[in-house]
Order: sequence, then C-alpha cells, then structure tokens
Amino acid sequence: MKPKINYGAITVFYIIAIVCRYIAVKTDIISANVHDYIFILLRGVGPALGAFAAIKIFSLENPMSLKGIYSNLVLPFVVFWVLPAIVITTLFYFLYGTFPIVFAFTVLVYGLLEEIGWRGFLQEQLKGLPKFTSILIIAVLWFVWHLNLNMTPTNMIFLGIIFFGTWGIGKIYSKTGSLIAVAGVHSLNNFFVKGVRDQELMVIIALLAVWITFVIVYDRKVTAKLALEN
Repeated sequence: MKPKINYGAITVFYIIAIVCRYIAVKTDIISANVHDYIFILLRGVGPALGAFAAIKIFSLENPMSLKGIYSNLVLPFVVFWVLPAIVITTLFYFLYGTFPIVFAFTVLVYGLLEEIGWRGFLQEQLKGLPKFTSILIIAVLWFVWHLNLNMTPTNMIFLGIIFFGTWGIGKIYSKTGSLIAVAGVHSLNNFFVKGVRDQELMVIIALLAVWITFVIVYDRKVTAKLALEN
C-alpha cells in the first residue's frame, strides 16, 4: 500500500520555507545585521525549519539521516564534503588567489539546510505519488521558493536545472538515504556564484563522476551483503 500523503504537513512546511526565504532575500531585516556567511545560511534555513516544524506539529515519523546507508558518518563526510571542499578551494586559489575553506563549508551547510526540506522531508512525504509527479511538484515548489519568478530565458533555464537537479539529487537520496551526500551534490552549483569557467566545469564533471561511481559501487556492496545475509 502506498504511503498516505499529509498535505497539511506539506503546507506548513512550505509556508515556513517561503516566509523565511522572503525575509532573508526580499527585506533588509537580516542582511544588514549579520556576517555574510551567516546570511548565506539564513537564506537557506527555511526548508529545514519548515520540515522540523511540520514533523513536530503533525507527529510524523522522521526518517532523515546524515549518514544514510553508510556504516558511519565519516565516509560520506569525507567523500561528499571534504573532497569537494579541498578540490574547489584549491581551484579557487589558482583562479582567484584565495583559499576560501570557510566559504566552502558554509555553502555545504547551506545545501544541507535545503536538503533537509526538499529531500529529507518533501521527497519522503510524496513517496505515494508516481515518480514523475513527485519530481515535478518538488521542482516547481523549489523553483518558486527561490522567489525569482520573472519568466525570463535565464529563469526558464534555471527551472530546467531545478527539474533535472530534483531528479538527479533525488536518485542519490533514494540510493544513499544520506543528507550529507545530497547536500554535497546540491552545493556544486552554489560554489560557483561568479559563473562556471571551463576549469570549473571540468571539476564539476569530475566530482559528479567520482560521486556517481562511489554511490553505485557502495550500493552494490550493500546489496551483495544483504543477499548473503538472507
């Protein structure tokens, strides 16, 4: 039997996510009073706050996990956080002459805050829907949450990226169950706020290749282990 969808919980989650985002990016209430890195985090905190509030108010089960299927937290942390932080900050040093390690981990935490909402909560809540329908709903809600609603070519491209990101990140979450893993993948786009050069595109492709290979190999290992146990 397909799990029942709690539309009330989803509504509460989304209202909180939108309100927090609006306060952060459409007003000066926060930006004028906090450090830039704190401001980055506050821009993405809404989905996490909304998720935890909805779970508490509606007494929902909370399947969210930082490590997911991995035996401990160290493995996904090293592969999906430490590796990109080292690679990308090294690239930044050669391109811009800076080594922004604090910025790198700020971006990763920002990705985690979003992923708690979009994957950890919303994707779990929409499990009862057909896969394409679930992806479409998450993509549209995620796009609207950014509050860039002008129907410009750039925003239409962004909507396309959001849709394929919802599908791809959702696949990784389904395979790993790890919020650390999907936060790392999510953060790739957010690292390059100045646009993507050829060198940066090569880094993105290389990291995605490493991650996809790692996810596939580890998934097969877990599957084989379960088969032996049964």
